[in-house]
Amino acid sequence: MGSPGFWDDPARSAPILKRRRAVERRVDMLKSLRRQADDLEAWRELTAEGEADSEVVDFLDTLERDLDKLELQLMLSGENDDHAALMAIHPGAGGTESQDWAEMLLRMYLRYAEKSGFEVELLERQDGEEAGIKSATLAVRGPYAYGYLKSEAGVHRLVRISPFDAQSRRHTSFASVDVFPEVDDDVDIEIEDKDLRIDTYRSSGAGGQHVNKTESAVRITHLPTNIVVACQNERSQIKNRSTAMKMLRARLYDLEMKKREEEQAVREGQKLDIAWGSQIRSYVLHPYRMIKDHRTGFEMGDTDRVLDGDLDPFIEAWLRSRMGESAQADARAREAAHTQPA
Repeated sequence: MGSPGFWDDPARSAPILKRRRAVERRVDMLKSLRRQADDLEAWRELTAEGEADSEVVDFLDTLERDLDKLELQLMLSGENDDHAALMAIHPGAGGTESQDWAEMLLRMYLRYAEKSGFEVELLERQDGEEAGIKSATLAVRGPYAYGYLKSEAGVHRLVRISPFDAQSRRHTSFASVDVFPEVDDDVDIEIEDKDLRIDTYRSSGAGGQHVNKTESAVRITHLPTNIVVACQNERSQIKNRSTAMKMLRARLYDLEMKKREEEQAVREGQKLDIAWGSQIRSYVLHPYRMIKDHRTGFEMGDTDRVLDGDLDPFIEAWLRSRMGESAQADARAREAAHTQPA
């Protein structure tokens, strides 16, 4: 950063500064844990003398939480884990039922972001005719937002007594969640104008008279991949178009990263467990109450707590599972290297 001209080139300096802040956060956490480790001996002596029992319990609880937090952050070592996250939510087939479920998921992620101290920007929302949403896109920004939220990508299944069924029958609804890293402007993603179809329309939902009465919303379709992005949160069509292009760049970048991961897995002989659109989690509200993640086997009975945004146990279980899979893959690679003939 001390090199001449470093601060004159924001495109070059911004990613480096972002990476530096991420490293500084981990260093500060390690320093805090070291200070607590030094205090641990003093607490041990006080405990041996029969003093400060309640205080040492509080101290150990704080230390355990900090250790868990650091361990979780150390799992977030992916190339884009420290980026902001773009989340797109779409209901499955089923009309109002699925649209209502999609809105429940949107609320869950908004509450999760709020509790986690993340900044959220709702980029696009299309309301259903009767209830729920036809689609929603939000940006979640903060330390390791994508690293935490990438575990939510996939199909979410809800089983409940339908509030829209006059006969109170049980219904199963599906909604998909896509999660992409928000990429920097210096990432080389080639997008040609001839490959784009750009539509403008009036925004729906809340947003004030100007937003709703002018065609400020923008929808961009990338014809070669059929990827569709939309933005309607700004009053200006130009700003919405700029944001939609950033969303498209993120989608195309994520598509390329997934392709590379699949190719690498094939080369290494790994069993692919990433299926686009695969069901990842079930939320059962009737005849019993249980939420289960099908990838990790982790489950919770307090469904209200989870739907109110408490996703940390599911995210942590998924990260630990992926870490275990990565360690096993490394072990297989080392074993294969040793067994190859000289």
